[in-house]
Amino acid sequence: MDTVIPAPPQPTLAVAGETARFPVRRIFCVGRNYAAHAREMGKDPDREPPFFFTKPADAVLDAGADAGAAIPYPPETEDLHHEIELVLAIGAEGAEVPQARARELIYGYCVGIDLTRRDLQAEAKKMGRPWDWGKAFDRSAPCAPIVKAGDAGAVDRARIWLSVNGETRQDASVEELIWDAPEIIAIVSRSMTLKPGDLIFTGTPAGVAALQPGDAVRGGVGDLPEIALDIGDRDAQG
Repeated sequence: MDTVIPAPPQPTLAVAGETARFPVRRIFCVGRNYAAHAREMGKDPDREPPFFFTKPADAVLDAGADAGAAIPYPPETEDLHHEIELVLAIGAEGAEVPQARARELIYGYCVGIDLTRRDLQAEAKKMGRPWDWGKAFDRSAPCAPIVKAGDAGAVDRARIWLSVNGETRQDASVEELIWDAPEIIAIVSRSMTLKPGDLIFTGTPAGVAALQPGDAVRGGVGDLPEIALDIGDRDAQG
């Protein structure tokens, strides 16, 4: 197909044990899906309907622990936060998906970090504006390699954790999700058709905190490949 400007490259993520990669179509993120995190953000963790925000597909970044990834401290923020998450990689199309069949859509799972410019997000909340500038910036969705669903083990009961410079900051169980993976898939699919290549970040446990240039971030979910991210100096745009 001819295009009037060069077509951008397809964002992709590594798949454990495969040379072929997973093409990323869209990124959905669930907000405040662990009760303790909701409390630390000053919200009541009652089981009200979940809410979502998105990131652009090209916010993904390969960040498996085998090679690691380095990113500059992003511009326009003084309060960059880490949020470790279990990520669902969607491999089949589905609309109005019954919860009982939701797992049929899951190609695999991986560990991701929802990087957040918290000061920009807080200002947007205060003014009743969208969160995009706080959530949807370049390299804001680093991920470890995806593991196929059949090889991922009991991720629904797995430990989820994150450390910075060797100090554990987030440590919980995926069992603590307010809305679990099948429920999330069913709810998203009521509003729009899920398609192969979509990613769903399922939410972060308590312990989110600020990152600084020079920080070494590591995290994991159960037996999935761990994530490794090093925060560099401030972006030249900053």
